[in-house]
Amino acid sequence: MSPTFGIAFGGGGARGLAHIHVVEALDELGIAPVAIAGSSIGAVVGACMAAGMNGKDIHAHTRSILSHRATVASRMWQARPGTLAEMMETGFRVSQFNVERILKAFLPEDVPTYFAGLGIPLKVTATDYFGHKLAVLDNGDLYSALAASCAIPAVFRPVLRDGTMFIDGGIYNPVPFDLITHDADIIIAVDVVGAPSDAERKHPTSVDLMFGATQLMMQSIIANKLAQCQPDILIRPPVSRFRVLDFLKMDAVMAETVQVKDELKRAIEAAVTSSIAQGGADQ
Repeated sequence: MSPTFGIAFGGGGARGLAHIHVVEALDELGIAPVAIAGSSIGAVVGACMAAGMNGKDIHAHTRSILSHRATVASRMWQARPGTLAEMMETGFRVSQFNVERILKAFLPEDVPTYFAGLGIPLKVTATDYFGHKLAVLDNGDLYSALAASCAIPAVFRPVLRDGTMFIDGGIYNPVPFDLITHDADIIIAVDVVGAPSDAERKHPTSVDLMFGATQLMMQSIIANKLAQCQPDILIRPPVSRFRVLDFLKMDAVMAETVQVKDELKRAIEAAVTSSIAQGGADQ
């Protein structure tokens, strides 16, 4: 009997475009996960996969938007505040964009409104801001859950869902493989957090420093979690030279990280061989 697979897609903004290679590799191997978990951009990719989209379709949809600045600008315009009252309802903000509106403007129609419409169980991480804890969202309205997971502080406004204020899921759990440990035989974790790199930023701006500090915090969380438990496969695409909002650099991100497809295939082959051998030993 073939082993089952679960996959956790980590957060990392534009660096998470590398997740598309992972989905494509699984498709090429004929592997459909039985459980998916995701944080931030990883939750978005996970939702597309859980909705039944294959890697080729996710890739094509993403490229059709991000390859054209005019298309991105048009969709961002669709996501603008609807009225002046809405814009000013809680006082002036550095960013007036509502991340849920942005997701609705950019995500493919294949992604359903509710978790119940997904073909594969999905767990989405978010941070309960006033509750000071991790939240795992897996039912009800899907778009507000994805928005909550993507609500990067200082970039997007927090998300209010069922009376609770949420921010970025990566704050507590950047690569949530532990949420699906018992849901499949082989667990794959994909870490796209990256780390501050001086390759293109010899003199980081205050914004670079803010996002870089967040990367370091998240890597500390991941390292601590890995010391406690390990996924069967851990993939870390080379994404550190990209910024969290470098979505218009899709071609560069995809070219830089394409080797993860072969890396993942080799890792899966080894994990399956080990799983089969272990199963034989246990009989």
